[in-house]
Amino acid sequence: MNLSIIIVNYNVKEFLQNLLTSLFKAVTNLSTEIIVVDNGSDDGSIEMLREKFPQVTLVSNNANLGFSKANNLGLKIARGKFLLLLNPDTIVQEDTFEKLIQFFNNNKDAGMVGCKILNPDGTLQLACRRSFPGPWTSFCKVSGLSSLFPESKLFARYNLTFMDENRSYEVDAISGSFMMVRREVFEKIGGLDEQFFMYGEDLDWCYRVQKSGWKVYYVHNTTIIHYKGESTKRSSLDETKVFYHAMHLFVKKHFASSLLVEIILRSAIIFRQLLAFIGKQKLSLIAVLLDFLFFDLSLLLTEKLYSHFRTWKGFPEATQLIVYTIPALVQILVSASSGAYKKETLPVLRIFPALLSGFFVISSLTYFFKDFAYSRGVVLLTFIVLVFLFTGWRILFRLLFKIGLPQVDKSIVKTLVVGTTKSSLEIAKKLKEKSSSYHSIIGLISETRKEIGDHFGSFEVVGSLQNIQKVIREKKISEVIFPSEEVSYTSMMSVVAECQKENVEFKLAGSNLDFLVGKSSVYLLEDIPFIEITYNISQTGHRFIKRSFDLMFGFFLLFFLYPFFYLKKNLFRIRSEFSDFILETPSVIKGRYSFVGPKETNSANLFLGKRGITGIWFTDSENEENLEKLNIFYAKNQNIWLDLEILSKTFFLLKARRK
Repeated sequence: MNLSIIIVNYNVKEFLQNLLTSLFKAVTNLSTEIIVVDNGSDDGSIEMLREKFPQVTLVSNNANLGFSKANNLGLKIARGKFLLLLNPDTIVQEDTFEKLIQFFNNNKDAGMVGCKILNPDGTLQLACRRSFPGPWTSFCKVSGLSSLFPESKLFARYNLTFMDENRSYEVDAISGSFMMVRREVFEKIGGLDEQFFMYGEDLDWCYRVQKSGWKVYYVHNTTIIHYKGESTKRSSLDETKVFYHAMHLFVKKHFASSLLVEIILRSAIIFRQLLAFIGKQKLSLIAVLLDFLFFDLSLLLTEKLYSHFRTWKGFPEATQLIVYTIPALVQILVSASSGAYKKETLPVLRIFPALLSGFFVISSLTYFFKDFAYSRGVVLLTFIVLVFLFTGWRILFRLLFKIGLPQVDKSIVKTLVVGTTKSSLEIAKKLKEKSSSYHSIIGLISETRKEIGDHFGSFEVVGSLQNIQKVIREKKISEVIFPSEEVSYTSMMSVVAECQKENVEFKLAGSNLDFLVGKSSVYLLEDIPFIEITYNISQTGHRFIKRSFDLMFGFFLLFFLYPFFYLKKNLFRIRSEFSDFILETPSVIKGRYSFVGPKETNSANLFLGKRGITGIWFTDSENEENLEKLNIFYAKNQNIWLDLEILSKTFFLLKARRK
C-alpha cells in the first residue's frame, strides 16, 4: 500500500465531507487507505461518514482525547509505505500525493515533508515552514520583532518569512495540519508525544525526525488550503494558553531547563491574555474612560457656572484631586452595576437609572464626609448636565462610528459562481432566492473564454478562469463560489493563489449543494420557510420605539418644516422629492406610514412593518429588482439605529439630487 491518510475529526462535519471529496480525486492512481479518528463529535460527523463514505476506516472515541492521542490511534493501524497526518479542515489538489511521493523517491534523505499551505484568501499559511523556538527565536516571535521585520534573517527565524515560498528546501519544522512521513521513520521514532494535547506535537515530531538522522522538507510545487482552527472554535479550550504551554513543554523537553526561555514564554502567556482581554473589553474600557472625562467636565462646567451666579468660590484647591476623582469613580461603579458597560454595545437607556442611582449615592455620601459637602445644588446641576453628556456621546458614537451598533451586514455580497453546469446554476439559484441573505449574483465564470457573454437560464457568463482576477477587480466581487464537482482542485488552488490580494472570499460548495464552506463559517443553502423567521419589526419593543420615533420626529417636522413646504407646493407650485418626503408627515403621524419601512406589503400577509416613505429600497435602489428580499432583510434586522442611518442616507441622496 502506497499511502495511509490519518484524519482526526472533532465537530467539523462539513469540512470533513469536502476534504474526503477532494481526497478521493487525489488518490485515483495510488493504493491508499483513509482512516478517520473521531474525537467524540456530536455534530453528525459519524453518521455522515457511515452513510456517505463507508469505505473510510472509522475509529470512534467517546471523548476528545486530543490531537496526539487520536493520531496515534490511527498510526497504530495504518499499513501504508508513507503515512500522512492531515487536518479535516483542508482541501488537497489532485496531484498532491503523487508529487510528494515523487519527492521522497528523489530525495533519499527526506524523512518528513510538508507542502505549500494557503489560507482561504490565498495567502501563505506561515506555519507550513518554521524554525524551532530557541531562546532568540522565541523572543523575536513573542516581542513582535518577527512581524515588524519579516524580511530579516535575524528577527524572522520562526516563520522563515525572509525565504522564498516558491522554492523547496530543508526546514526545522512543518505544519501539523499536513505531515507526510516514511514508515521506516515512524517505526524508528514512534508516534506523537501524548504530553502535547494540541499544538507543539508537530514541532516535537519534526525535532525527533531530525535527531534520528533524517531531514524535514518544505515542498512548494503542490498546494493545499487549510481553513485553520475550525475544531478549536467548537471547543472550550483557551487556545493561547494551550499554545504557549505546548511551546514551554517543547523547550523543556529538548533545550533542557532554560530559565530565559521559560520567562519569555510565561511572560508571553500573560501578555497575550492581557491583549485578548483588552481586545474583548475595549468598548467597555472606552466607555469607562469617556464617562470619567465627561463627569469631570460636567463638574468643572457646573463649578464655573455656579460660582459665577452665586457667592460660592468653587472647590478649594486642596480638595480638587479628591473631588475630581472619587465621585467620578463612584458613578462608574454605579453605572457598571446597572449594566451600562457591555463589551459589544453602548447601552443608552441604562444610563438614566444609572445616573439617578449615582445622584442619590453621591448625595448621600456628603452626609458622611462633611468636608466635601459644598453644595447639593452643584451635585444636582452636575447630574442634569451628565444626562445630556453621557447619552449624547453614546448616541454620537453609535451613529458616526458604528460603535456598539447591532452587527447588521447591509452590504450587498457581490458573488461569482464558477461553472456553467447544472450544479453551478443550482447554487446561483439558491443564493438568489435565499431570503435570509443579501447576495447579488453578478454572473458565472466559465472554464473557457468561448462561453463569455452566453446566458444559462437567467445568469450570464461574465468571465473565465483565465481572466477571473480582472472580473473580480472590475466588478468589485467579494465572494467566489466553486461547486466541488465543477472544476479541478488544482485549478481552484491556482485561482485562489492568483487572487490572494483581491480581498475576496472563496467558498466551496458541498457535494450535495446543501452548504458552502468559507474561511469563517459553514453557510447552509437550504432556507427555512418565511413564516418561521423571527423579524425584529414584529417584536413589541422594536415596534414601540419605532412608533415613538415616528411621532416625535413627525411632530418636529410638522411644526418647523411642514408649513413652509406646504405653502411652497400649493402657492408657488414648487415641488421636489424632498418636499414630497416632508409633506407625507401627517400620514406618518396618523399611523398610515412610517418614515422608514418596506416599499409595499408582503403578499404572504407577513408583518414586515408599515410602508415606509423611505427604506433600504430607496438607499440601495440599484438592487430594487429584489424588492421582496430587501423588505424581508429590513424586517429581520430593523432597529432604531438602522432607521436613523437609512434616514441620513435618504436626506443625503435627496440633497444631492436637488443639485
